[in-house]
Amino acid sequence: MLRLALAGLGAILAAVVLAWVFLGSATIPKETSFTIPAGASVASVADKLEAEGLISSASGFVLQARIFGSDTPIQAGEFLLTLDMSQGDILAAFQSGDVIRRFVTIPEGMPSILVWERLMAEELLTGEVDVPPEGSILPDTYAFERGQSRKALVEQMQAAMDKALAEEWGKRAPGIAVDTMRDALTLASIVEKETGKPEERRMVAGLYSNRVRTGMKLQADPTIIYPITKGKPLGRRIKQSEISAVNGYNTYTRTGLPEGPITNPGRASIAAVLNPEKTAALFMVADGTGGHWFASTLAEHNANVAKWYAIRRQRGEM
Repeated sequence: MLRLALAGLGAILAAVVLAWVFLGSATIPKETSFTIPAGASVASVADKLEAEGLISSASGFVLQARIFGSDTPIQAGEFLLTLDMSQGDILAAFQSGDVIRRFVTIPEGMPSILVWERLMAEELLTGEVDVPPEGSILPDTYAFERGQSRKALVEQMQAAMDKALAEEWGKRAPGIAVDTMRDALTLASIVEKETGKPEERRMVAGLYSNRVRTGMKLQADPTIIYPITKGKPLGRRIKQSEISAVNGYNTYTRTGLPEGPITNPGRASIAAVLNPEKTAALFMVADGTGGHWFASTLAEHNANVAKWYAIRRQRGEM
């Protein structure tokens, strides 16, 4: 019995050695990214693995794939190979399509020209793309693969905005100041640019909703800047000639909403416009902390402006 057991063990060891000789093994020296182009065959991938020193035998890898691999085809993309992976693990990863995902973040309130610049600067994306229409991109963090087209990523961002806008529109409060999803998006873009405090969004939305209803000019400074810079920072004070400029966006010289969004608003600003704070406020001015004082009468507003000017004089800004 002992002799038979030893003979069996010897046969197993011999089989393992033969398998190692004929099938080869993985030789991954460190975590490595490996890219499979679209349409690549198992044989061409095996040759590439061997050429890059990641397996000992391309023919052995192909043989192992034929004997032990599933019928699932290998997928194109960029894969992460780790030190502990066997050839079987590598093949399984290629068949699963478990590719490396990278991420690009579009912050709330980033205008489309800056979205475009960010995507064009991402070297792992491919292809050209036009500047997306303003307001068509939902700010969020998006995953992408090496070699993915910029056009496909923009379409994903736009589909996300369409979905988010439709969902929030379905939850809108009765009697709001906007009649269409397009107008909601436009007003949300102003709210996005007018406050940096999340807790103020609904109040700012309520104030501008009141102005829309009463026919008051919105007088939102970002609408002056947008035609000049397409949403990029102005980098200086607004000129009087720019305040009095007549165009499709300047809400100091036109009544109602601008002709379109002035940035890409986040979901929270869209929700604020569709469920604004119930308030009598018609005026606001900075309070020196990044927020605003709100007022329902011009007298109250003028008092708040005086307080703001006092803060600016104390800071040496006036």
